[in-house]
Amino acid sequence: MTKVLIVGLGNMGRSHALAHHRLGSEIVGLVNRSTPTLPPELQGYRHFTSLDEGLTTRPDLVVIATYADSHADLAIRAMEAGAHVFVEKPLATTVADARRVAEVARQTGAKVVVGYILRHHPSWQRLIAEARALGGPYVFRMNLNQQSQGHAWEVHKALMRSTSPLVDCGVHYVDVMCQITDARPLRVQGIGLRLSDEIAPDMYNYGQLQVVFADGSVGWYEAGWGPMMSETAFFVKDILSPRGAVSIVEGDKGASADIDGHTRVGGILLHRPEGDRLIGMPDEPGHQGLCDAEQAFVLRAMAEDLNLDRHLADAVRSLAICLAADESIRSGQTVLLPE
Repeated sequence: MTKVLIVGLGNMGRSHALAHHRLGSEIVGLVNRSTPTLPPELQGYRHFTSLDEGLTTRPDLVVIATYADSHADLAIRAMEAGAHVFVEKPLATTVADARRVAEVARQTGAKVVVGYILRHHPSWQRLIAEARALGGPYVFRMNLNQQSQGHAWEVHKALMRSTSPLVDCGVHYVDVMCQITDARPLRVQGIGLRLSDEIAPDMYNYGQLQVVFADGSVGWYEAGWGPMMSETAFFVKDILSPRGAVSIVEGDKGASADIDGHTRVGGILLHRPEGDRLIGMPDEPGHQGLCDAEQAFVLRAMAEDLNLDRHLADAVRSLAICLAADESIRSGQTVLLPE
């Protein structure tokens, strides 16, 4: 039985802990600086206040779901202690730190899986397959804006102490773009605006990036958090090519702050000049089901010694694009990406 240590017990940490509870892993501890409110299934597990305390249990796998600025250091400490790692996205807050994680994984032989939840979603897998079948070059049109108030806004303000919504959410959808085109990103530019006095003066809570790929594909992604955000067109997932388009049909998404709605797919609309076809996606997993699938993949990667080099390289690449947009917003200049 795999011994698992969960670090960070916010929304994602609790979901990953529940996944391992359901999968039958041996949860050797839950790490959080404060004592959190937990669902009944998790209340019997040992509680630690630091990673170092938790590592005394000698876990096989450490699941990291803390704030982004701690991801790289915690992942490296876990690997150096002999554990495999699942780390929530983004992998780090700098490209250098992300590459450092990848290098330690290579040196130690540890399996490192990054929390790209859409990679485990059957509807998004189908979307990517249909887009690739159309052939490029592509236009990617994507956004995810969240009208957050009350507790949700407090969570977003806490996240923005270390990362912007453009980076935190953008890595998911830029990763989808990269999987579809499979071409090298060349240059990135971004725009952004601070729409609230409740966040740091050097942070923005609305941003948009534009990226150009070597095959001629282009894409944009938009993200915003806060009570001022509009509920109009807050979820756009649209991919165009010379031979047609493929899009996610929203279905019953609910409000923009509904976490399950961020992964819910009403269907996939495939458009070609000769006609349209709606591909239904019944019985798709909810948010917890996707977390279960993510953690099942981690356990399989460990048991079957899967090669995750490409997975980590993709995580670094998508992060580099989003951080380049962040740099562009702050500098006002287009950022060229190295080969």
